[in-house]
Amino acid sequence: MKTRIGVGLIGFGTVGTGVAKVLFENAALIRRRVGVPVELLRIADLDITRDRGVAVPPGVLTTDVKQILADPAIDIVIELVGGYDFAKRVMLDAIAAGKHVVTANKALLALHGEEIFAAAESQHVDLGFEASVGGGIPIIRALTEGLAANRIESIYGIINGTSNYILSRMTREGHSFDAVLKEAQQAGYAEADPTFDVAGIDSAHKLAILANLAFGTPINFKEIYTEGITNITEQDIAYAREFGYTIKLLGIAKLHNGAVEARVHPTMVPSDSPIAKVEGVYNAIHLVGDAVGDVILHGRGAGSLPTGSAVVSDVIAIGRNVLKGAAGLVPPASFQQDQRRPIRLKPMDEISSLYYLRFMVLDRPGVLAQIAGELGRCEISISSMLQQGRREGQTVPVVIKTHMAKERDVQKAMCEINRQAFISEPATLIRVEGKDE
Repeated sequence: MKTRIGVGLIGFGTVGTGVAKVLFENAALIRRRVGVPVELLRIADLDITRDRGVAVPPGVLTTDVKQILADPAIDIVIELVGGYDFAKRVMLDAIAAGKHVVTANKALLALHGEEIFAAAESQHVDLGFEASVGGGIPIIRALTEGLAANRIESIYGIINGTSNYILSRMTREGHSFDAVLKEAQQAGYAEADPTFDVAGIDSAHKLAILANLAFGTPINFKEIYTEGITNITEQDIAYAREFGYTIKLLGIAKLHNGAVEARVHPTMVPSDSPIAKVEGVYNAIHLVGDAVGDVILHGRGAGSLPTGSAVVSDVIAIGRNVLKGAAGLVPPASFQQDQRRPIRLKPMDEISSLYYLRFMVLDRPGVLAQIAGELGRCEISISSMLQQGRREGQTVPVVIKTHMAKERDVQKAMCEINRQAFISEPATLIRVEGKDE
């Protein structure tokens, strides 16, 4: 009978610090939950001199990753270095050494998850990645265990706190994207290079993982349509409000007629919906299962302690298995590896949605008729229209909300309308989630 669970941590940054704090400060609680002590035996990082604000026992810190991978007392390796090549090598080496692995590395799993899943299956070790999506929100365990009896029909949600913080501030205070981004960087909510967050890439990584688990199929991250929030203006936020909507950056995945659609883009959602009310750096994920119906999970999507909490939850789950001499009780990809099936990923031009369209046009007779005519020729029906203020001969906005339409038809119409002489700048398109009226 094992008398302790040994843990090695690789990467002592923001999340690694949170993991260490949770393991040290909640050691007695964790022992009661697991049955034996869970001990952090080694922490490897390039910088072992900087004060992280957590007391680490002597001899625990090292710059040599091999001291963790080769130590027979370490049962679970936590990978928190981030990135691709080195992190992948560390994880595969740990798995090859028969050690269980916990990671928060969503980018690596989105791109190389299949190889890592297969390696864990082959070596009969557990792989935990609760912290890869949603920070402290237990979304991975909800999909792999809590909702395992359900056919998941759809997922949509806010899965990037930085973008949600920016859009929330723009909505609440009417400031521009650039101004709010600068504030977010000063407050520490956005990186110096915020591209992964504001361009939707981080959300796409997370959506690839969620769709993989929900639908039992490998998802190619590179095939997920991805659009960020950099072009969202105060004007569009104000018009969304007039239509009764709020703009959020959503990851959306749906299973319909044997095909999966997976996309990340700014989306208008009804302002009275739970997702619309999620502000700041919080995340929220709305799942629909055929048996359970609607499930919404909401909480802090990032940060040292929330993400550290998720990492340690995996350590606890795996530690319990280690004590029972078990592994692989829950397949890492939710479905048994030999029961996962390739499912067609629907191209973006095949999806159907409601649309918000904003045209900046020269105010002169016949313009509205020409726009409506082109939309009609592309089989796009107008649900409502706004044109505020007349300034003949000057540029004015024409805002249209459509009924349900196909993406390819809308893009075709936009392309044709943008070519017209009365258009002063490329039109704005934002997709709308909600019921057709």
